[in-house]
Amino acid sequence: QVQLVESGGGLVQPGGSLRLSCAYSGGFFTQYIMAWFRQAPAKQRESVAQIPSDGAIATSPSVKGRFTAARDNAKNTVSLQMNSLEPEDTAIYYCGAWHDGKWSWGQGTQVTVSS
Repeated sequence: QVQLVESGGGLVQPGGSLRLSCAYSGGFFTQYIMAWFRQAPAKQRESVAQIPSDGAIATSPSVKGRFTAARDNAKNTVSLQMNSLEPEDTAIYYCGAWHDGKWSWGQGTQVTVSS
């Protein structure tokens, strides 16, 4: 059974930085596409970064140049380094794993950007 646990969210001022981490368990990590999504209040969940096991990481245009996603296949983890944060980045951030034709999600971690 796939399990995902996010950590690293919090309150930060505009222009600040946060680093999110996601720990995966359940086997077959290197076979799955991993991803970061976010969901702001009253908005749909949107993709932030798609992280294949090998190959190029795809980052949303809205965060490109500010956010950097990475994957460590040896540790079964993915991360999201977020710099130059803006109030519009406020959302619950979810780690996802695509497998067997569906997404599995972590519980999410709240990121709030506010002065």
